[in-house]
Amino acid sequence: MTINWLAPAKINLFLHVTGRRSDGYHTLQTLYQFVDLCDVLQFAVREDNEVHLTSAFNEVPPDENLVVRAARALQAHSGTRAGTDITLTKVIPTGGGLGGGSSDAATTLVALNEFWRLGLSIKELAEIGVTVSADVPVFVHGQASWAEGIGDKLTPVAPTEPWYLIVNPNVQVSTAALFDAPELTRNISPITIRDFMDGRSRNVFEPVVVSRYPEVRAALDWLRRNHREYRARMSGTGSCVFTACKSEADARELAERLPKGMTGHVVKGRNASPLYDFSG
Repeated sequence: MTINWLAPAKINLFLHVTGRRSDGYHTLQTLYQFVDLCDVLQFAVREDNEVHLTSAFNEVPPDENLVVRAARALQAHSGTRAGTDITLTKVIPTGGGLGGGSSDAATTLVALNEFWRLGLSIKELAEIGVTVSADVPVFVHGQASWAEGIGDKLTPVAPTEPWYLIVNPNVQVSTAALFDAPELTRNISPITIRDFMDGRSRNVFEPVVVSRYPEVRAALDWLRRNHREYRARMSGTGSCVFTACKSEADARELAERLPKGMTGHVVKGRNASPLYDFSG
């Protein structure tokens, strides 16, 4: 029987840069929440230590795909002689700040730990995952989290789980270029969860992105004109933007009015990752 393993998207309910470490990595504060917009992965075990990826997504060479890097990192850590054939169906927009690649890598670690019968703990998988990408640990742990450090120091939280409309302006944003942007604010003082609850937070990448990508500015402006009840925000380093809605029907009605060139995704906020709904 073929099992579909889900890799959910995330949104950042805020995102601050608090400093920069001596190794060049930026330190962050953010709040991650999952949504039920998911890539789908399937795995078959091989006995020859090979890792093969099949996907219609070809923007990244297979050897550079985070899925393949995660599988090989797991092999190196465990010493297993097993391999795998992986089929990846992309649903999460790429270059949209929704963490699709990191989520795919996390699902790969969790699934292959089971298929290869390695018996590694979630903590061990997260430690492997952070060597692949800083966002991987939150997807491995599978809980909405207040994150610090480079995004790997996680405290589980339980924000409300509204319906959201995620708007994809259909442009890809380069995360690396944003971290190098001279105008990026890098010294925000750390805040508390109470500060966040009181509205004292923002996404510091948003002004940088909207100045460079008019499509993102247009998506935010449209949401703010047409849905004033909740604040529209950008997720991660963009390009996708989102707003909370009163109900699924409210989100769908808003999505139907989106201008040409923007794609809407009506999704439910999830504090527990859909990954563990289907793989357990």
